[in-house]
Amino acid sequence: MGLNLAQKIIKAHLVEGKLEPGSEIALKIDQTLTQDATGTMAYLQFEAMDLPQVRTELSVSYVDHNTLQTGFENADDHLFLQSIAQKYGIYFSRPGNGICHQVHLERFGQPGKTLLGSDSHTPTGGGIGMLAIGAGGLDVAVAMGGGAFYTPMPKIVNVHLTGQLPAWVTAKDIILELLRLLTVKGGVGKIFEYTGPGVASLRVPQRATITNMGAELGATTSIFPSDQVTREFLAAQGREDSWRELGADSDATYDEVVEINLEKLEPLAAMPHSPDNVSKVSKLAAENVAVNQVAIGSCTNSSYVDLMRVAKILKGRRVHPNVSLVISPGSKQVLTMLSQNGALADMVQAGARILECTCGPCIGMGQAPPTGGVSLRTFNRNFEGRSGTKSAQVYLVSPEVGVASALAGKFTDPRDLGAYPAIEEPESFLIDDGMIIPPQEADVEIRRGPNIKALPLQKALPETYRGKVLLKVGDNITTDHIMPAGAKILPLRSNVPALSQHVFQQVDPSFAQRAQEAGGGIILGGQNYGQGSSREHAALCPMYLGIKAVLAQSFARIHKANLVNFGILPLVISQEDYQKLSQKDELEFPDLRQALAERTGRLQAISSQKTTIDLSYELSERQVAIILAGGLLNYTKNKA
Repeated sequence: MGLNLAQKIIKAHLVEGKLEPGSEIALKIDQTLTQDATGTMAYLQFEAMDLPQVRTELSVSYVDHNTLQTGFENADDHLFLQSIAQKYGIYFSRPGNGICHQVHLERFGQPGKTLLGSDSHTPTGGGIGMLAIGAGGLDVAVAMGGGAFYTPMPKIVNVHLTGQLPAWVTAKDIILELLRLLTVKGGVGKIFEYTGPGVASLRVPQRATITNMGAELGATTSIFPSDQVTREFLAAQGREDSWRELGADSDATYDEVVEINLEKLEPLAAMPHSPDNVSKVSKLAAENVAVNQVAIGSCTNSSYVDLMRVAKILKGRRVHPNVSLVISPGSKQVLTMLSQNGALADMVQAGARILECTCGPCIGMGQAPPTGGVSLRTFNRNFEGRSGTKSAQVYLVSPEVGVASALAGKFTDPRDLGAYPAIEEPESFLIDDGMIIPPQEADVEIRRGPNIKALPLQKALPETYRGKVLLKVGDNITTDHIMPAGAKILPLRSNVPALSQHVFQQVDPSFAQRAQEAGGGIILGGQNYGQGSSREHAALCPMYLGIKAVLAQSFARIHKANLVNFGILPLVISQEDYQKLSQKDELEFPDLRQALAERTGRLQAISSQKTTIDLSYELSERQVAIILAGGLLNYTKNKA
């Protein structure tokens, strides 16, 4: 029996385990990437391993999140990251060079390679046939040290594409349709592999949009075959020697199949406040929804082709006076090419505001909408408050829907604009890697600003534990809920004592103080706890506050792994027992270490109401050992 593409790459990189869904596997990692919001902590963790150099084929440190320098903190972190890169053999992409996923696709990605990134949208690399996975910074640090990446073997879902996209319908609409069908929980424990005759009609930027937003399904990753389309893209980037043909065997099998006929799709939008809350744009247009802001860019839709089409639509037109249109190109390559061919001037003449080549508004770094405002964004997430304005109504749309609505001042079906502007990929992109500093063999002094604090560690798990339920939350709690982003908080990423004061700030501003006063405790959650960003600070800061366990009805993959890495127990609670417990209930876990060491997958807690709460856990033998040790760093040191 043949193998699908995901199985082929996994098999070629398998260090431990078997290709059996649900069982733990260990993968050799070829490449890693970090960005500055997660990178500082990841490199502090790498330093703690006391290794002279990274042991991957390629590691890249990008600066693209914390570029708004309202104080010294971000600039200090950038100096730290640059000096770390020089010392340990890491490529350094300077501020302004572009968003990590866009630049990595352009300059470093290779079909068939494994890529581990400390950003949940690392699966963008699947657009050129990489097995690209997002993870917490500590997992990436271990991979840079030559360690394997451990994860449950995913199920492989065949997304079979037929037909071709109609005019004005885009790759964004393909992934929004998948989110509509499967929801933000539908991809947990799965890899989405795209096959079928419809694949050939999609260029690499379109494929990358789809694999990027596969993260919103909760998927481990998404992947397209490496074919002639991939070859043409890499050749245009001057990297044809990186190409190799890769695809599934003709007799490959899959765990699930989803059929999508591209010809039947129409423009879609994700409504507030979830990427799976999908509606037809034609319906929203009929409702005359007024628009205050349109933001085009992010790692999802900021490619050369995306922005050239936006420029073509804007040329000779004027943005509606009630709309603020902001555009952020995905890379310096894209921005330079737009400026040289006149497209940038067309955007500016139409009334667009041009931002730097960074994540910017997507991570809440500026451009917050007005109070109660409607913001259309070509981004990947529209969680409540993520934009910087809690009352804002944020929709996720394609660049075509965004620019059509910016011109009209209201939700607009782009098909009303007439002929669809045809944009071809250039035969050759502008190649200038002057803002990428390659590894240098030199004795380097690490630059550490006063905001960079020592790495906090967890103590080993106690024999028994007793703690209060400090917070009870519902379904689909995101890492934005747990550890907010934005211009005020992100600069504290390398200062855990200060950052921890903002844990659950949007949900309960008193949480951090109550956790400290209680000496720690327990969090109670619903379904899909921890979805969204890979930010390990959503586990690291609760650990610092003394959280010992999270009881939830189910967990998102990356956050569950992060909890384990920082010695916090992820325990599954039934809906019935979830309903029984309330905030401030106290739970006692007798013989906790022994119960985990027995590895039955089950343990019990006694509530202050004298009721027995049955709990379960899905942890490998290695993960149990990590929990008992008090986290992955302790576990690694103990093994050494």
